[in-house]
Amino acid sequence: MVGGYWPIITNSVYRTMPQYQEKATVVQVEQLSADNIRLTFDSPEIAAAAQPGQFVMIRTGTGKDPLLRRPFSIHQTTSSGRIQIYFKVVGRGTELLAHLRTDEKISIFGPLGRGFRIIENTPVCIVGGGLGIAPMLFLAKRIRQMKKDCTEDLIILGGRDRTEVEPLIADFEQIGIRIATATDDGSFGRHGFVTEVFSVHDLPERCAVYCCGPEPMMAAMSVLCKKRHYPCQVSVESVMACGMGACLGCNRQTRDGSYAHVCLDGPVFDAEEMIWNI
Repeated sequence: MVGGYWPIITNSVYRTMPQYQEKATVVQVEQLSADNIRLTFDSPEIAAAAQPGQFVMIRTGTGKDPLLRRPFSIHQTTSSGRIQIYFKVVGRGTELLAHLRTDEKISIFGPLGRGFRIIENTPVCIVGGGLGIAPMLFLAKRIRQMKKDCTEDLIILGGRDRTEVEPLIADFEQIGIRIATATDDGSFGRHGFVTEVFSVHDLPERCAVYCCGPEPMMAAMSVLCKKRHYPCQVSVESVMACGMGACLGCNRQTRDGSYAHVCLDGPVFDAEEMIWNI
């Protein structure tokens, strides 16, 4: 681990954290772009237990099609017992979710996995790309609650075009941390990648970086952070069948030669632990 800033938290701690299966009620459906949807559920037990970076497994249909639950990062929670997910319609499961209506009920299991380890009294840079923006709202809100002064902090958001970034900007602006944006096609913010935005910003010498997005983006961020001696945590995506370590479908080899379950040992890892699939 770079800089030695991370607290030592054993995986067994996360495996004994409370998990719930709830029949959650849909309370709001938001179509934020042609393919991107945000759903809000009344899910009080999961909302109360969730930590930034954790995820839920959702049964997207009522029958056996699709048979398996789908993993979704927790976009944010409320003190009134609600959770949100943010996703893009890419297949059968997400297509079904996109057609949910208010007052419908759906089975949600969670919270699952190991979330972000927040370092107190340290400047932060939060980097989200594409759908990797989803869990960063929850994280940014939690960090803001913990800190009186966020003047040195920065949120960097990017995507392929404005439809992946612009619909969520208002939510991040309400937090009170400065924001920089970038899009691949230049339609919103800087023309380029989030890594380029990160490179041109003069961040404090001791800064903690939290990152989620496509693997090439996180791999590049890992290199940049290592050069600056910044500790960096990354939230990794993986195909999952169970979310509890039973199916072994989300195994990934780490730099020490061992294998980690993304669902149990992650989805958040220290960047230097990872072997990137790029």
